[in-house]
Amino acid sequence: MYLLSEILVKQQLASNIVAFTISAPQIARKAQPGQFVVLRLNEKGERIPLTIADFDRDAGTIQIIVQQVGKTTTELNSMMAGENILDLLGPLGTPLEVKKYGSVACIAGGLGAAPIYPKAKALHEAGNYVVTFLGAQTADALILKEELASVSDEMHYATNDGSFGYKGFLTGPLEEYLISGKKIDLAITVGPVPMMKAVAELTKKYAVPTIASLNSTMVDGTGMCGGCRVTVNNEVKFTCVDGPAFDAHQINFDELMARQRFFREHEQKALHDHKCRLGGGE
Repeated sequence: MYLLSEILVKQQLASNIVAFTISAPQIARKAQPGQFVVLRLNEKGERIPLTIADFDRDAGTIQIIVQQVGKTTTELNSMMAGENILDLLGPLGTPLEVKKYGSVACIAGGLGAAPIYPKAKALHEAGNYVVTFLGAQTADALILKEELASVSDEMHYATNDGSFGYKGFLTGPLEEYLISGKKIDLAITVGPVPMMKAVAELTKKYAVPTIASLNSTMVDGTGMCGGCRVTVNNEVKFTCVDGPAFDAHQINFDELMARQRFFREHEQKALHDHKCRLGGGE
């Protein structure tokens, strides 16, 4: 674990999405694509998992990308370069198996671009033909376009409002690609759970092996608390130690979505209380 990890660079990627480059030499030395860290901002703060979006072994740094959603991500995104994160634990999780599969489709929605990038980069370096499908609600919310394009042989875009690329969900251009007869030997999907469920249903129809990388609610990151449990092939797994990547065709996505909704009220209350304190309320 790192104590007082310094934020070296802060970069605004979108209206509520920030990239941080953090000094963490030991984590950077061991990090692999598909792994994550758990951080805590202060002694009374909650522990949250964040994907290692990139790492530089020589510089001893890692990059995390944070979307402002709840109390802790709001606090984190207000921090500046030169400030310190209280503690940082990692790398955690099972790395992606990087080898030459052939043609690999990397399918990322929204903030899923952050965890898909190191996977696409490593797979491209391993000699795979990487086809990336990147989607978001609007053109402004499409992050890491240039970075992903630099490690992809093909790029396909989709936005809900049609402001960039295909108008609609990512399953649209993905199905068009599959209908065209082009072969995909492996698909990897990261993003909102409903999107990953839709991708899994589509790739199952076309018999494409598919991995989904999950971001379940975690507390300790060691499999002890059970908060991140997910059912895969009718067996209980823990995202933090057994994942975060699983066979997408075996995941019980409906159960996963129900578990995520369970924490929503608590997260909203914590964020409301935080804003009241900042505004001088009770």
